[in-house]
Amino acid sequence: MTGNLTAPPPERGLFCNRTLNMRAIKAIGYDMDYTLIHYKVEAWEQRAYEHMRDRLVAQGWPVGHLTFDPMLAMRGLIIDTEKGNLLKANRFGFVKKALHGTRPMDFESQRNEYARTIIDLSERRWVFLNTLFSLSEACLYCQVVDMLDAGMLAGPMGYTDVYEHVRRSLDATHMEGALKAEIIADPGRYVLAEPDTALALLDQKNAGKKLLLITNSEWAYTLPMMHAAFDPFLKGMTWRELFDVVIVSARKPEFFTTRSSLFEVVTAQGQEGLLRPHSGPLKPGVPYFGGSATEVERSLGMSGDEILYVGDHMFGDVHVTKNVLRWRTALVIRELEDEIRAISAFRATEARLAERMQHKERMEAEACQVRLELQRRRLGYGPREPSPPDEQLHARASELRLQLEELDTELGPMARAASELSNPIWGLLTRAGNDKSHLARQVERYADIYTSRVSNFLFATPFVYLRSPRGSLPHDPTTPGGTPVFPPSTAGGGDTSAP
Repeated sequence: MTGNLTAPPPERGLFCNRTLNMRAIKAIGYDMDYTLIHYKVEAWEQRAYEHMRDRLVAQGWPVGHLTFDPMLAMRGLIIDTEKGNLLKANRFGFVKKALHGTRPMDFESQRNEYARTIIDLSERRWVFLNTLFSLSEACLYCQVVDMLDAGMLAGPMGYTDVYEHVRRSLDATHMEGALKAEIIADPGRYVLAEPDTALALLDQKNAGKKLLLITNSEWAYTLPMMHAAFDPFLKGMTWRELFDVVIVSARKPEFFTTRSSLFEVVTAQGQEGLLRPHSGPLKPGVPYFGGSATEVERSLGMSGDEILYVGDHMFGDVHVTKNVLRWRTALVIRELEDEIRAISAFRATEARLAERMQHKERMEAEACQVRLELQRRRLGYGPREPSPPDEQLHARASELRLQLEELDTELGPMARAASELSNPIWGLLTRAGNDKSHLARQVERYADIYTSRVSNFLFATPFVYLRSPRGSLPHDPTTPGGTPVFPPSTAGGGDTSAP
């Protein structure tokens, strides 16, 4: 990629839910992990998993034989901590697919368990997998549920108890620093190099926008990771010169909703990382610890829709900033690239599936009409119009049943393939059957725009006017779609509409 105005591949587009004029944005805030810096998910999550598992082993849990399964969970799933299940729900909160532990639930079991349940994420029972950092947690939880069911865990314990143990193990893994020390020691093993991110941020800075780094990571981790990810590509400046405001250990989402003390991080040699209280405006080039979004607004002299915040955490980065501060929001979903590529590769099969489904619907409509006519004749009501004799109608009904059975046999493999795109267990991130997934609904509701990585802003420039698509309903003549950054007629361009 270069900084030239070229059309992005479809999976690298900026997808717009609510019209966003980037020229009106005066400041852009960024999260760090999985936003400015992308990790090799399987490598990171495997090590996180192993740290969690080993902590449980040290506490006497017989889990040393367990291994990380990267296909078992994905962002946007929901843990039912009361039942020991991992769920995929649609936009209305109805469960469409479920695992108990690591075992798929059959249709009847799932129906019996959840037919009367609508998931409300405000209830403590449900744990939404907000980010890629959640994959190791969900995988280990599902596996330990299997062990609990098999009677392999000591003492009286329920599914909620198991989750709380796994969650504490994850929190300790991230807090105690051993895992992050490994990442710092060998960033090439865990970090995906993304040189174009630096250029995208330089474009924004030189277009007059203030750049903010607001991360929950501590200074001791942020400093080396940002150095490794940005400084080699900045040519004569450092990442600290790139950002007008740097805040670490921000405690999001509380950073956006409450006020807390602000400290300056001392960076003088021999005192690196020490804290001293700070009051007054934020000083350029000085990293800060804690604080609040209201202090950032006051220091910048900006608020609300003048600020765009970009992050990967559905709740901590996007939901809260939109609901509380009315900042504009951008969600980074790296998995979107694989999803869009999978959809594109499946397009020919999908067209065939759609054509055969239309044929099925026509046959079903005829079968229903034949059945209704036979019912009216049998019960002696309705209009008396010339029509085929009963024997002919019965024969046609039998013929249609046979044809529909044959068509279902043809459709079955295609429908299964559609349900397994991207992930053989869960399918597409943004779909739950034919409906939008619960994750997709939240993306639609809280993210003004979404994209797979920050460097995709290069394709759009800091001056782009992103327009949302016309809202669609089932009766509309066209199917829903996103807004391409470039018109379809652009040479070399592709359709960047949302999946």
